[in-house]
Amino acid sequence: EVAADRNPIGTPAPKPSEATSVPSGVGGTGSETATGRAGSDEPPHQPTFGPGAARPGSPASMGTQPSYLQAGDSPWSVLRRITSARFRAWYDRAGQRITQRTLKIGISARIFHPEPGSKGLRSKTLQYLEESIAHWVMSRDVLVFMIPTVDTQGLLHPSHIRLHDYAKHLDGLVLQGGADVSPHSYSEVATRHEWQGDRMRDMYELELLHEFVEQGKPILGVCRGCQLINVAFGGTLHQDIATDLPDAIPHVTDTYEHNRHTLTFPEGSSLAQMLGPVDVPIVNSIHHQSVRTLGRDLSVEAVCSEDGVVEAIRYRKAPFVMGLQWHPEFHRAGGPEYLDCTPVLDNFLRAARETRF
Repeated sequence: EVAADRNPIGTPAPKPSEATSVPSGVGGTGSETATGRAGSDEPPHQPTFGPGAARPGSPASMGTQPSYLQAGDSPWSVLRRITSARFRAWYDRAGQRITQRTLKIGISARIFHPEPGSKGLRSKTLQYLEESIAHWVMSRDVLVFMIPTVDTQGLLHPSHIRLHDYAKHLDGLVLQGGADVSPHSYSEVATRHEWQGDRMRDMYELELLHEFVEQGKPILGVCRGCQLINVAFGGTLHQDIATDLPDAIPHVTDTYEHNRHTLTFPEGSSLAQMLGPVDVPIVNSIHHQSVRTLGRDLSVEAVCSEDGVVEAIRYRKAPFVMGLQWHPEFHRAGGPEYLDCTPVLDNFLRAARETRF
């Protein structure tokens, strides 16, 4: 043998085709190598663990609970925190719904009755609302819906929808102006034929008003609506101011919404508190009827400065049921000297949001 074929200590050098063996029990058997089994492409052998052994990096190998839990945590304390977090999330969603969901305000319909001998639309019963009242309410970014009359006994188009359903799904009610309230609605007889009023509309609006009151939702009456609120709670009306109160100023003229007068607020008036300090409160006057006998649980909120005619009332046993004898929706167009009634609308809408559930 040539000396170059031996290693420095005299033992034979391994041939290139032979693999260096590893002692048995150190990472495998004697026939295995650090890179795999001799003569094969299999990966290195991985150590195995018994059924009860914990793998490195698992929670069991680091303790009895995950490290992100607090030291004193128990299943009950974790459950309490989960429940509390979910309640807060629900509360936040409910609060968002209360404060951000658009309000839905209903406005009672005016009714045009068919004219005898007419054709086309004038031969039909029409229900409508005056544009200015709708735009005034919508100016505070709310949705407006005109509420039609209902007829559950109708022969042509029967329906199970009732006024109760409108009161349930809407957030507030505005009673708009229009025809006279019929004296029959407060157990009197019309002293003149032209003061018969609209008994059909009275019945529809009185039912609508009581449905909203029963559900605790706010009501704002305008002109006729103010008179209807008084009648709804047992009050009566002057059928004609000029006849019953000859010393009163004219409360209706050919100038329509440009006819005006000033207001005086009785002591303790909540309306005066809503409006704040006003030097000369001027309102329009477009009515020939007015409150005579005040209904039960009602209070007078404003009167005409010149003759004491009742100009605003409030129902004391509800969050917001108020009637204004003038037309606030016409004030901005009338000029800057007219009373700004936006605070009344805002208080009405705040009550609608607070009582919407």
